[in-house]
Amino acid sequence: MIQKKFENAAKAVADIKDGATLLVGGFGGSGLPSHLVAALVEQGAKNLTVVSNNIGAVSDGVAALISNNQVRRIICSFPVGPHADELIERLQNGTIELEIVPQGTLAERIRAGGAGIPAFYTPTAAHTELGEGKETREFNDRLHLLEQAITGDYAFIKGHRADRWGNLVYNKTQRNFNPVMATAARITIAEVDEIVEVGEIDPEIIVTPSVFVHRLVQLEPQREGRVLVNE
Repeated sequence: MIQKKFENAAKAVADIKDGATLLVGGFGGSGLPSHLVAALVEQGAKNLTVVSNNIGAVSDGVAALISNNQVRRIICSFPVGPHADELIERLQNGTIELEIVPQGTLAERIRAGGAGIPAFYTPTAAHTELGEGKETREFNDRLHLLEQAITGDYAFIKGHRADRWGNLVYNKTQRNFNPVMATAARITIAEVDEIVEVGEIDPEIIVTPSVFVHRLVQLEPQREGRVLVNE
C-alpha cells in the first residue's frame, strides 16, 4: 500500500545533506511551507542553495535559514523586505551569493526544469544588468536571453488537502509557486492541512498529481481563539 505520510516534519527532512539545492514554495507568507523550513533549521544542513520567490517577507521563511547560517546561495525574484539588511550584510562579507531573477522568468525556469527543458529564450531582462554575460539571440528583431532551467534536490511545498498517495489540492492563492516546484525536484515534501483516503478528492480538481509528491506531513489542527463579550 502506498503510504507517503511521515510522522512529523523533522523526520521528513532528516536526510537533507549539506550542499543540497532546495526549492521553497510560497509568495510572502501565502503558501509558505513554514513547518518544513523550521524543521530544517533544527536539522541544520549547511551550504544550501535555496530557490524561492522572496526571502525577506516573513521571519519563518528562507530568512530563518539565512539567520542560522545555512544558506550559501539564493536564487529569488524579491530579496527586499524586513530581513533584507541581514542579507545585504552577508552579501558584502561574501558569506552568501545572490542571483536575482525576474519573477516570471523564475517561474518559467522552474517549470522548464520540471518539464525536462534545459533552457529557453526570453526577452525579459535583455539590455539590463540582469542580462549581462548571458547568451543572446534575436527573434523577430528583438533581443532574447538564454535562461537555464532550475531543478532541485528537494522541494518544500504547502498544500491544503492530500490523499495518502500524495495527490494535492491547494487553497486559493496559496498555490503560487508550489505546483511548479513540485515537478522540478528529485524529492518533493508537502506539508498539508489534511490527508484523506484515495478517492475522497475529486480527480478533476487535483492540481499536483501524486507522481510528483514523495513525502507528506500533516499539520496539527489549529484551535480557533474565542472572543469573550461582556453581557
